[in-house]
Amino acid sequence: MKATPTQRDDYVHFLEMETRWSDNDGYGHVNNVVYYSFFDTAVNRHMLDAGVLDIAASPVVGLVVETQCQYYRSISYPDRVTIGMRVAHLGNSSVRYELGVFRNDEVQASAQGHYVHVYVERATQTPAAIPTETRVLLQTLHRNGPL
Repeated sequence: MKATPTQRDDYVHFLEMETRWSDNDGYGHVNNVVYYSFFDTAVNRHMLDAGVLDIAASPVVGLVVETQCQYYRSISYPDRVTIGMRVAHLGNSSVRYELGVFRNDEVQASAQGHYVHVYVERATQTPAAIPTETRVLLQTLHRNGPL
């Protein structure tokens, strides 16, 4: 059963991006795989901007173990998209993000989904606790305040 599209005010943090010419597929809309790139970019950009992720050197990193997306309305180049983010669950070594993709200034999501990171030691790829600084940042993304 398909969920009802979320609204912009259901999210805590936002990242705006421009679609690219190459995002469109042969049907004239942004291809489904691009939405996962939107998710990945929004999450990692937030981490980078907050200074809790060093792509090359962080000893503990989050790996994507699950993603899902539902599509409601097409987006096409040259639309602008805004990705809304919130944290739905924060465990010891995992976090579940919920994300909405909004076309231009629309208030209802064109697509929405989730994305799960499991944190691991970079060197061994074994599960690790979410680093304290990262946990503090993730708590600010919970819709109802800190977890």
